[in-house]
Amino acid sequence: MIDSVLVANRGEIAVRVIQAAEEMGVTPIAVYSDADETAKHVRLADRAVHIGGSIASDSYLDQAAILQAAADAGADAIHPGYGFLAESPDFAARVEDSEFAWIGPPSDIMAAFGEKTQSRKIMQETGIPVVPGTTDPVEDPERVKEFAEEVGYPIAIKADGGGGGRGLKVAHGPETVEDLFQEAQREGESYFDNPDVYVEKFLEDPRHIEVQVIADKHGNARHLFERDCSIQRDQQKLIEETPSPVLTEDESARLAELARRGVSEAGYVNAGTVEFLYEDGDFYFLEVNARIQVEHTVTEVVTGIDLVKEQIRVADGQRISFEQDEVTRSGHAMEFRINAEDPTNDFTPTPGDLETYHRPTGMGVRVDDGVDQGDTISPFYDSLVGKFIVSAPDREELLQRGRRVLNETTIEGIETTIPFHLEVLDDGQFQRNEHTTKYLDRQFGGFED
Repeated sequence: MIDSVLVANRGEIAVRVIQAAEEMGVTPIAVYSDADETAKHVRLADRAVHIGGSIASDSYLDQAAILQAAADAGADAIHPGYGFLAESPDFAARVEDSEFAWIGPPSDIMAAFGEKTQSRKIMQETGIPVVPGTTDPVEDPERVKEFAEEVGYPIAIKADGGGGGRGLKVAHGPETVEDLFQEAQREGESYFDNPDVYVEKFLEDPRHIEVQVIADKHGNARHLFERDCSIQRDQQKLIEETPSPVLTEDESARLAELARRGVSEAGYVNAGTVEFLYEDGDFYFLEVNARIQVEHTVTEVVTGIDLVKEQIRVADGQRISFEQDEVTRSGHAMEFRINAEDPTNDFTPTPGDLETYHRPTGMGVRVDDGVDQGDTISPFYDSLVGKFIVSAPDREELLQRGRRVLNETTIEGIETTIPFHLEVLDDGQFQRNEHTTKYLDRQFGGFED
C-alpha cells in the first residue's frame, strides 16, 4: 500500500503531484536543490529532502541522491513528474529493483518506446498507421538518399532517441543529406546517448494531435480522448486544446480507440500519450510519451478525471477507477504556458524575481504553477512560470475567456509570453482553426511588441 510518495521533481508538476497525494491521504515528500530551498513545492510538502547543488545534474538528475532521499524519508513510492528522470529507463529500472514503487510505465516499455524505430515497429504491429519511413536505424547517408528517391523530398532525419525537436533535421534535397545526417547523429549522441538515426517522409503542413491513455497492471487500458498541440515553436508546445477543433466526432473516436488498442496490445502500464500527425484526413503515428505530460490539465478539465491520482492508484496495483464508456467530455479547454521569456527578443529566457504575481480568477479558470509572488524564476531550470487552463462550453467563448484571463493577469519583475498568447488569440487564422504546426513560424516568425 502506498502511504507516502517522494516527488522527484520541482516546479508546477511537483506541486501538482503533492496536491493530488494530499487529497488521497498519501504523504508527499519533496526534494530540492540549493536553488530551490525555499521553493513552493518545498513549502507545500509534508517533508523535504535536500539532494544537491543548483545544477540539475547535481540534484534532480542525480539518481543515487534521489534514491537515497527516498530511503531517508521512508517513502513507499517515487513519482518522477515530467522532464528530468521521468523518461529514463535506467532510473525506472533502479526504482523497480528497490523497495519503492515506481509511478510510471515499466522500464522495459519505456526503453522500447524511447527508441523511435522500435516504437514504430510496436505500433505498426498493432495496426496503427505510421509515417512512411525506416523501421531500423539507417547506417549511412546513401541509404537516406535512396529512401528519399522512393518517397520524394522533403524527408526527416531523426535521432532514434530524440524528442522535443532535438535530433530532428529536414532535408529538402540530396545536397544537404550528408551534413544533416551527421548533425542528427551528433545531437542524438549528445542529448540521448544514442547516435542511431532513422528517416521518414516529412509531412509539410500537419496538425499535431495526441491521445491521453492510461493502463493498469490488470490488462485494462482507457483513453481520455485527444488534445490538439499544433501551436508550437521549435517543436515545443505553447498552447494546447481539447477537443481538437479540426476533427469530426467520428475521427476523434477512431483515433482515440486506435491509441487505446495500441497501448493495450503493447502491454503499456500507467499514464502516457500517443502522438499523431494529422494531414488531409489521415493519421500517422509519431511517438509515445511514456509519462504524464505538461498539458494533461486540459484533459482533466473536460473529463473530470484526475490523472495523477490514477497514476498513483495504478502504481499501487489497483485497477483503473473508471470504465471506458464512463469517459465523457464536457465543453472545451485550452492551456497557455506562461514562460519567463521575452517574445520580442526571440523568446530569450528572463529569469528573475516575481515582484508582482496576480493570478487570474473567475469562471472556467485553473492555474497550475510552482511559484508565488516574491519567488524567483531560477536561471538553472526551465522558464515556466505557470499554466493557465481555461474552459468554456464552446471554442468561441473559450477564446473570449482566454483573452480575459490573460489581460487580468499582472506579472512584474520579469518578461513573460502573455503578449504572445494574446496576439495568437487575436489572429484570424487561429480563430478560424486554420493553423498547423507551421503556423507560428509563418505568422509570428518576427514577433514584435
